[in-house]
Amino acid sequence: MSDLLAFETDSFPGLELLSTNARNCELTKADALEEFKRLRIEISRLQRVLYAENQQSLLVVFQAMDAGGKDGTIRKVFQGVNPQGVHVASFKRPTQLELEHDFLWRIHPHTPAKGMISVFNRSHYEDVLVPLVESLTTREVIEARYEHIRSFERMLMDHGTKVVKLFLNISNAEQKRRLNERLTNPDKRWKFEPQDLEKRTDWKQYMSAFAVMFEETSTPEAPWHIIPSDDKWYRNLLVARIIFNTLESMSPEYPKPKYDLTNIVIE
Repeated sequence: MSDLLAFETDSFPGLELLSTNARNCELTKADALEEFKRLRIEISRLQRVLYAENQQSLLVVFQAMDAGGKDGTIRKVFQGVNPQGVHVASFKRPTQLELEHDFLWRIHPHTPAKGMISVFNRSHYEDVLVPLVESLTTREVIEARYEHIRSFERMLMDHGTKVVKLFLNISNAEQKRRLNERLTNPDKRWKFEPQDLEKRTDWKQYMSAFAVMFEETSTPEAPWHIIPSDDKWYRNLLVARIIFNTLESMSPEYPKPKYDLTNIVIE
């Protein structure tokens, strides 16, 4: 995968990581919103079957730059899904206790049990991105972590967990607009953190770190999907399509009754 700066953020990219049916140059916003509503209903239906079947699980990983839209995407795509079957975990800077363990120690308890969907708002990938850009550890340590991540995800898949990895790709200009909105909109000011501006100055370094991360951890079983995300309606549609297609490919089925119900009469 080449320079991430070359990938589109607000139009159809034609990426090899997106399935053919995720591209439609004739699509209008109105059509997209209608399709998104239908997909959300289907995702909710498939989640119910997955939960009842209790044999497989789904892990959805979201990564993005600050203000990339992770919270909004999760809220929109999983709206209406039974909260009993979905767990969302957000990963901030590691605590001192977490730093005293291996970097996957804080991640593993949040992976999905059978029948469940887990959604990661940031993830174990923070531990190869931030240390690389901020020079917090050596290249050798980061290289080893790539291998640990590949093995970790392989283990999850061996246990019946499907892994979907989504990078919400926004432009530098769109991030500036969204950060300014956080400053000026009273309802969004609580989201603003000064460290967002520090990371913004390292934009190119983060883009390079993401590109390397994709090269090292995108596998045939768990590829990275790069989602153009300047337009929220378009972003939401692509994410919904990928999650729906993934759940459908898992072919969950309602389990057969545990008992013979043929002669049961409820009076």
